[in-house]
Amino acid sequence: MNANHFIHIKSAKFPVLPGEDDELVNECMYGKALAQYIETELKKRFYIVPFIGCEDWGWWVEIEGQPFSLGVCVYGASGLANDQGMCVTVSQTIGRTWSWRKFKFIDKTDRVNKLFSELSDIFKSDKDIEIIGYPEGFPLDYPAG
Repeated sequence: MNANHFIHIKSAKFPVLPGEDDELVNECMYGKALAQYIETELKKRFYIVPFIGCEDWGWWVEIEGQPFSLGVCVYGASGLANDQGMCVTVSQTIGRTWSWRKFKFIDKTDRVNKLFSELSDIFKSDKDIEIIGYPEGFPLDYPAG
């Protein structure tokens, strides 16, 4: 399992919420219920999660208090063949990045791996969520449209 992979899950726990269609940037990019769930669970683990937001590709869970931009990307869609579920990934890759604020390279690896591990543990500990796998590539096939 690698922090640059996706966590592919399936659960009836994350339906399309009433009014969610009005917030979507692109049709069928659902996932607000899962983003809210992640927000709640990460706060229990002492992450600072100031907001979630809809993006053109899915839902964003912002995480503050890190020396670089960090969040969780939530992907789900309605109308997928075979009810493919949903997936999440950490927004950053492992490795070093340049920080203009600190004017030096910083290593993101430990923080990215920790967040990925926390997400995996959250899903594993919930009996209503099935982890399908940890694919390297994006596991969902969006409907043509």
